[in-house]
Amino acid sequence: MPEKKRQRILIRLGKYMFKYKWLLFLALAMTLASNSLALMGPRLSGRAIDAISIGEGGNVDFQLVLHYAGLMLIFYIASSIFTYLLNVLMITISRKVIYAIRQDVFNKLMKLPVKYFDNTDTGDIISRISYDCDTLNTSLSTDLVQILASSITIAGSFIMMVNISPKLVLIFIITIPMSILLTRFITGKTRPLFRLRSKKLGELNGFVEEMITGQKTLKAYIQEESVMEELDKVNDEVVDAYYRSEYYSSMTGASIGFINNLSLTLISVFGAFIYMSGGMTIGNISSFMLYSRKFSGPINEIASIYGELQSAFAAAERVFNLLDEEEEKQDSISAKALKHVEGDLKIKNVDFSYYKDKPVLKNFNLHAEKGNLIAIVGPTGAGKTTLINMLMRFYDIDSGAILLDGNDIFDIKRESLRLSYSMVLQDTWVFYGTIYDNIAYGKQGAGREEVIEAAKAVKMHNYIMRLPKGYDTILTDDGANISKGQMQLLTIARVMLMDSHMLILDEATSNVDTRTEMRIQLAMRELMKNKTCFVVAHRLSTIKNADKILVVDNGNVVESGTHDSLMEKRGFYRRLYEAQFN
Repeated sequence: MPEKKRQRILIRLGKYMFKYKWLLFLALAMTLASNSLALMGPRLSGRAIDAISIGEGGNVDFQLVLHYAGLMLIFYIASSIFTYLLNVLMITISRKVIYAIRQDVFNKLMKLPVKYFDNTDTGDIISRISYDCDTLNTSLSTDLVQILASSITIAGSFIMMVNISPKLVLIFIITIPMSILLTRFITGKTRPLFRLRSKKLGELNGFVEEMITGQKTLKAYIQEESVMEELDKVNDEVVDAYYRSEYYSSMTGASIGFINNLSLTLISVFGAFIYMSGGMTIGNISSFMLYSRKFSGPINEIASIYGELQSAFAAAERVFNLLDEEEEKQDSISAKALKHVEGDLKIKNVDFSYYKDKPVLKNFNLHAEKGNLIAIVGPTGAGKTTLINMLMRFYDIDSGAILLDGNDIFDIKRESLRLSYSMVLQDTWVFYGTIYDNIAYGKQGAGREEVIEAAKAVKMHNYIMRLPKGYDTILTDDGANISKGQMQLLTIARVMLMDSHMLILDEATSNVDTRTEMRIQLAMRELMKNKTCFVVAHRLSTIKNADKILVVDNGNVVESGTHDSLMEKRGFYRRLYEAQFN
């Protein structure tokens, strides 16, 4: 990771933490107090040793020794109390910071375009919200405290050592540069490994989420063994990434430990020479060695933590990359909200592509008059669902114009545009909650009677009443405790509550039986009165009564008209129809 990028990450994390600046100042004060008190211990220990003066009678000044020992006990107890309070405070701060980051990430997800979710694994998104944020949380609550404490200990120990013997301090002129150079070399190797580790974990989460979601299909095709083999492969990549990052990271602490032991050996040797020449007392040598341990120990700890920080930086980079994703384009300043939607829609010479140089719709034209039922048919991949994406502005067109009641959709606020439509997609979606809540989701403040009427309209009321708790029955995640057809009926009932003037049905009855579909069609026909409706259908029998049928093939409208007129043409539509019924 380039230095500038790492600095930007630190600045962004700092902005989150600065929201709690008073707590941070309190944490800094506790760190100073805790480490300053702990730093007094070696000095007092040296004085206690010097108080053990062995004279002719072997006399020892026990009173002075006990005095220094008592002070050491008080200072160390006070230091431990401050350290405990500091840890509690930092956990509180890190919890608040990660809460804010997770909240920002989720808010960002609500603002991202549909394109982002089409191109990004769900598991990878979950990994960023959970694992990467947890990694940051651990780093902020423990590593940050350790670095602050170690920095203060290093500075305080160095000052004390200079005060005791400036000559012995010269040993660190050799060992400190060795530690710095070695740390920089190893961390330079480990940074990309930690980034790869986070990436591979995201891929593993995506794979697991995909396989769990598709369990029924997986078992139906007897693919358990092949999936296990694929999991082993993905899992091996994750384990390898973890092993390599941790292996090289662990070398840092061991290498710095060797250098620190080398410095301790040199202090012992040269300290003995100075003592023999009368330049130091035994107590001073003891204090200096204790301070040297306090000086070199934190360097070793920081070196070890530095490896963990690489993981935190990689996690922060992934989280901030998500936060930096391009949001849906803002509505233009002149965009307005539609107050009275009539439902007259025109599509003029529209070109659209998901990727450059790969057009999906070419010179597409359509006029849907108010109250018309427009059916869109065609082979898979012809561009039917793409048309729905354009109408709702999930994707923006490349060229041409889409006009709603004479207004270009780019001059209409997205919220207003999307509220103009009720929509039932082929992919049903329900959330954890009661059946009542799932149906009432379609209309804010919907009463129980309205929900029941909607359920009756889609012939689901009797089924719901046979459930143990009726409308208060809890649906599990993804509606696993009801059938696909019942889920689809539920989403159709949800749409029936919405007071919108335009309706989109994308294979809305694909998961129900033919008899139920016919009954729903009658109910929906009632719902469709005076509304402009767009129906994407593969079952051509369901669209015979459409006011206009558009036959789409290879991104173009190849035929249009009523069912009877298209059958008389004996063209593409008739071939599709006869392929289904003959």
